[in-house]
Amino acid sequence: MVSRVTTVAFQGIEALPVDVQIQVGPGMVAFTIVGLPDKAVAESRERVRAALHASGLALPAKRVTVNLAPADLPKEGSHYDLPIALGVMAAIGAIPGDMLANYAVLGELGLDGRLAPVAGVLPAAMGANALGKGLICPAQSGAEAAWADSDMHILAPVSLIQLANHFKGTQVLSRPTAKLQGAPDGLADLGEVKGQETAKRALEIAAAGGHNLLMCGPPGAGKSMLASRLPSILPPLRPRELLEVSMIASLAGELADGRLCDRRPFRAPHHSASMAALVGGGVKARPGEVSLAHNGVLFLDELPEFNPQVLDSLRQPLETGEAVIARANHRVSYPARIQLIAAMNPCRCGHAGEPGHQCKRGARCASEYQARLSGPLLDRIDLRIDVPAVTAADLIAPAPSEPSSVIAERVAEARIIQRDRYFALGLSSATNAQAPASVVENVAALDATGIQFLRDAATNLSLTARGYHRVLKLARTLADLDGLETVGKIHLAEALSYRGQDVARQAA
Repeated sequence: MVSRVTTVAFQGIEALPVDVQIQVGPGMVAFTIVGLPDKAVAESRERVRAALHASGLALPAKRVTVNLAPADLPKEGSHYDLPIALGVMAAIGAIPGDMLANYAVLGELGLDGRLAPVAGVLPAAMGANALGKGLICPAQSGAEAAWADSDMHILAPVSLIQLANHFKGTQVLSRPTAKLQGAPDGLADLGEVKGQETAKRALEIAAAGGHNLLMCGPPGAGKSMLASRLPSILPPLRPRELLEVSMIASLAGELADGRLCDRRPFRAPHHSASMAALVGGGVKARPGEVSLAHNGVLFLDELPEFNPQVLDSLRQPLETGEAVIARANHRVSYPARIQLIAAMNPCRCGHAGEPGHQCKRGARCASEYQARLSGPLLDRIDLRIDVPAVTAADLIAPAPSEPSSVIAERVAEARIIQRDRYFALGLSSATNAQAPASVVENVAALDATGIQFLRDAATNLSLTARGYHRVLKLARTLADLDGLETVGKIHLAEALSYRGQDVARQAA
């Protein structure tokens, strides 16, 4: 007799169905797992054996063969423990096998028969729902699975015994409820920042249009402090974005107690991060920081200190909105639609250009340090601003500053304008930064004066085609913040001023 249990294998954020087939038959006593299992799956036979013993069951003195089909798909992770255990229990008659047909199963077993949480429950629940099945998962992951569908049948037992009793009718498991994390306490506020009005304006523009931003200034000027306050003016995640972000976080095992959060991700990796850590990869092709920041912010402090090859690996995700990890045996794609915020010192010593400071290495200190950033990467950054040191006057007698709540309202209004505009055009873009170049010129709606001004500026400043369209996107955001349908010359002039390095290079 062969019993069958459905589980899943993960390929990116997609959950592929896997048929767990268990046969208990005559032959030499053995417990064999086939179907390209990795080390964690192969070791599951010992966890299953111990969990069954702790639950009052014992494997028969027969040959137990477990096949994970399709056999040519690599199987990774400890979530195969529970489907294998339930398949064995069905094969020996401990539970009715027909009751498992309506569920997809995943979970890790402890030696005492208790279920431990596993990564990827949310995408597994989405995959099971697409197959028209319910889901069986550990109790600690039940709240996460409940977000897949309010009508979906979900069982979230604490132990193997509890699940067996449910199937026998001696105990009833209630459906877990979806949970959402509350608003974070003590979110840093832009109103606390003294001075730096230009940088605050740039942050508001970046938040309104989803634009990339680079801040350059001496140590202690407040670049990191400003970046840490960006989440306080960003709008919350929309339902579709929430599910996308949560599915990636689920695969990475970063959902605490199965609770989803509607705040946009803010990831700030250290500059020693490797390419696999930033873009994704490794033996199991896990999502990297760029994917964990999907629909949110990736903040890179001390930008030139990152490995140049690692930084250049961001060029494709910034352009396409996805991180593709190719391996010899499979290809995985993770969504990576991010807003890049970066900060850097003007030179290695950090004080180039300051009055009264003279570097012993001269101009080479700044030129060699900034040369670690490639031109193609800089071309993908819409706003590049200088953040000067704050003066004593700014600190002692600061002028009243707008709190984040006021700025967030303007940002939200601008984003609503953009979302409605692109929805009417049948596009999935939610911000100006995401809009395809083919529609940018139409939505910018330049008048004759603006067209001539931009043509002259593009020629004089030697803008690339990408730089040209990014200036248009930035100007469109500035017009949206002003509530105007037409992009004016003043918006184009301000947008061009934020590509300061292009202007400085042309002047040199």
